[in-house]
Amino acid sequence: MLLDIVQIHAGRMDNFSYLLICPATRRALAVDPSLAPEKLLAEIAARDLRLELLVNTHGHGDHTAGNDLVLQRTGARLAAHPLDVPSAEIALEEGARLAVGEGSVTILHTPGHTPGSICLHTGESLITGDTLFVTFVGRADLAGSDPAALYQSLRRLAALPPATRVYPGHDYGPRPVSTIEDECRHNPYLRCPDLASFLKLRMG
Repeated sequence: MLLDIVQIHAGRMDNFSYLLICPATRRALAVDPSLAPEKLLAEIAARDLRLELLVNTHGHGDHTAGNDLVLQRTGARLAAHPLDVPSAEIALEEGARLAVGEGSVTILHTPGHTPGSICLHTGESLITGDTLFVTFVGRADLAGSDPAALYQSLRRLAALPPATRVYPGHDYGPRPVSTIEDECRHNPYLRCPDLASFLKLRMG
């Protein structure tokens, strides 16, 4: 079953939170409550959803700051990659599948921005956290970052079907949602022909 995706502006750093909703059961998965968890909770209440899972795309505070409030209010379980959020109840690894009512999402481990960065793939859509933005990519100069790993993760995402919709972790681009096709055409970081040119652009 196709999942509905709700994009939520969440805080002063232009973060996005997300809800992935099974329309048949009204069960939901939330992603990155960020700095304004009350906005995520308001959407859950307004749509009369049962939140079962809260997923962090990585461990940076601007994405995880709202975890405790959402978990307390909803009783959801926290899931994340153990390299970034070792306290998560559910440890997410490459290829893990999470049920959302009658639908599901698959976890892609996409290190580079952080060691435990992940993307959530629904089949038709991709929630990319801070790995891939619209016409931009995540930083690779922070503690734990690995620019060569980020390049490989981006090459992997670029190979997904062109129509795959891209839902980034921040509103940093000219529009809030993109596609793999558009990013391959217009994102200079995805147009780099090799690692050396990527490193020069991203780290130069």
